[in-house]
Amino acid sequence: MKHSLLLAALVAMLGLTACEKTTVAAPPAAPAPVVVVPGPAGPAGATGATGSTGSTGSTVAVPGATGATGATGATGNDGATGSTGSTGSTGYTGATGATGADGSKGDTGKTGGDTVVIVPQK
Repeated sequence: MKHSLLLAALVAMLGLTACEKTTVAAPPAAPAPVVVVPGPAGPAGATGATGSTGSTGSTVAVPGATGATGATGATGNDGATGSTGSTGSTGYTGATGATGADGSKGDTGKTGGDTVVIVPQK
């Protein structure tokens, strides 16, 4: 029991301190600005001494007028056309070959016999 009372008191204390509200003080107001009013004008001062004369600057040369435009040059001559090349010579025609020899005659065929089918090679 002793511990449970201490624990309950601790929880209550934490709960109450967590709800504590902090007050924030407002910043102080700025002081009113001071307005300075000028007094009456004083008497005029004495005239100052005359300053020395400044040196004369150098003169800048003014450019002269633009000159006239020059005449256009003459057109050049056209170049000559080159000569045409010569035609090449005609080639030789080859000689005709000799006729081949006749082949030997085959045997005369026989009538009435087996039929032979000839299949060409591929």
